[in-house]
Amino acid sequence: MMQENLDRLGTEFKEAMAHLCAPVTVITAMDGDRPHGTTVSAIMSLSMEPHLLAVALANTSECLGLIEGTKRFGVNVLASEQTDIAFRLAGKGAAKFDGVEWVRRDGLPHVSGASIWIACDVAEIVSGGDHRILLGRVRAVETSTDQDPLTYHRRGFGTHVPHSALQTAGAR
Repeated sequence: MMQENLDRLGTEFKEAMAHLCAPVTVITAMDGDRPHGTTVSAIMSLSMEPHLLAVALANTSECLGLIEGTKRFGVNVLASEQTDIAFRLAGKGAAKFDGVEWVRRDGLPHVSGASIWIACDVAEIVSGGDHRILLGRVRAVETSTDQDPLTYHRRGFGTHVPHSALQTAGAR
């Protein structure tokens, strides 16, 4: 393909992906006694037997390097009011966890107040272009039924609103 067509395809693909609604997730690992994490939206349930999920991390991610070494990672689906944590952990640097409340659970950082927390062992790592895809075997799960998840859609944060809530709001 000509470079102009590749550039246009890349722009169109990026725009199309912005229209997908995705959970805002922090992938965590321990670096000795220091928690480490990075914000991602590329995560999915993969298999029920065995219990597997898939998450994509950039090849340049410091967190990816830690996970490759420890073979374990945590999945923290942020709650709708945790936008500040999403921004903070999307950045770079050793201090980005400063001010983030967390506990060590199953040997991994669990962001306090997250709507879902999952502990995984790495089952496999697959190359995916400029990312690596971690296949995680689920070890533990905790779900908070009173915390709606934070989502990312059209380059903005929000949360899911069921159709029934929209219909009720429209009837007023």
